[in-house]
Amino acid sequence: MDFKVSSLADRPLMAQPVRDMADTWPRFVVEDLVGAAYFPRIAAELPEYVLFAEDARGEVVATAHSVPFALGAEGRGELPARGWDEVLVRAFSDLRRGVRPDTVSAISVSVAPHAQGRGLSALMLSAMRDNARRHGFHEVVAPVRPSAKHLEPRTPIEEYARRVRPDGLPQDPWLRVHARAGATLVSVAPASMTVSAALEEWRRWTGLPFDTEGDVEVPGALVPVRCEPARGHAVYVEPNVWMRHRL
Repeated sequence: MDFKVSSLADRPLMAQPVRDMADTWPRFVVEDLVGAAYFPRIAAELPEYVLFAEDARGEVVATAHSVPFALGAEGRGELPARGWDEVLVRAFSDLRRGVRPDTVSAISVSVAPHAQGRGLSALMLSAMRDNARRHGFHEVVAPVRPSAKHLEPRTPIEEYARRVRPDGLPQDPWLRVHARAGATLVSVAPASMTVSAALEEWRRWTGLPFDTEGDVEVPGALVPVRCEPARGHAVYVEPNVWMRHRL
């Protein structure tokens, strides 16, 4: 099936269908406070970095969000350990202060549940790279959320990220898509996203009791969630993997 990829800047009337597209993110992931504050601003303030794919019926079946930021600004240079959260903060800080960006960071690639398995994730990653190139950038970085890491929540991310198949490509499927597109693994972002909330919220999001002190394995979580009943809250600190695409 052929898919049409457009940017929200070129087709602003598609903002609502893009926003309303169903996705497969675990419920708790969208409760990250940094993401909640900044992610909606990408469409509003940087629509040229919001891409979407439509099927033959005109239905939005995939989206890709990215942001430009100044990686080489004074005091920076290294990809941040607080990955996804920090790159969002940097991007909008740079935009507010008029700092010239030199790099594009991927923020998300989402595919509608019914459209999975059609190569849309690779298509959107390619479109994101092409979009960055059109805007004059020479690299895209990505704080990648390994797609199968949730099956091994207690495996250290450093070990997991560097596993390769006999052909030399990453074992993880989403890391492998990036590698096939030409990306190289740079480093681990050990605290890429943080979700801290009351136990009542975690129970509502997951259906789990959250009544025992210690680490709780949650479906969809890349690492266990730390539960502290005496304090009435639990914290999830998600690691990601920085990949770099030279354009």
